[in-house]
Amino acid sequence: MKSKTQKQTELKKGKDLLEKSQTLVFADFGNITVNDLKKLRRELLSLDSNLVVIKKRLLAILLKEKGIEFDTRATKSSVGAVFSTKHFEEICGPVVKFLSSLENIKASERILGGYDVVGNTALEAEKVVLVGNLPPREIILGQLFGMISAPISSLLYLLQEKSKVVA
Repeated sequence: MKSKTQKQTELKKGKDLLEKSQTLVFADFGNITVNDLKKLRRELLSLDSNLVVIKKRLLAILLKEKGIEFDTRATKSSVGAVFSTKHFEEICGPVVKFLSSLENIKASERILGGYDVVGNTALEAEKVVLVGNLPPREIILGQLFGMISAPISSLLYLLQEKSKVVA
């Protein structure tokens, strides 16, 4: 059990992270090995994000002070909060992919929700998982460009073939 000073230190650390954050993602990290959590922490640090596994009561106090409504009692095990300076779309992917990569764990069952600090909007767990499963931005832009250019290139091909027949 943590002492009062340890809890205050943890709460202060959480406040500092929350001040810098644009996005929060909450997940159930019960029954996950320390080595797996270390891997996730390393990956999140490269994205200017921090994973904090914190007591649910302390997390509730921290969020209540900021006016963020989130039910920390929704799960019986440890709740982890990912504090990120990145946009919501950039941080959901690594968290969902990490949880999906673990054996016998479904990411949809582990993600508890999210919060967009800038937009002051709570995000449901389903939306976090949905956004996390999307391909990266560059791939989506490439697909969009392909969809836009396909009719034009087809038309050019038809005109080229038509000019061969006429000539």
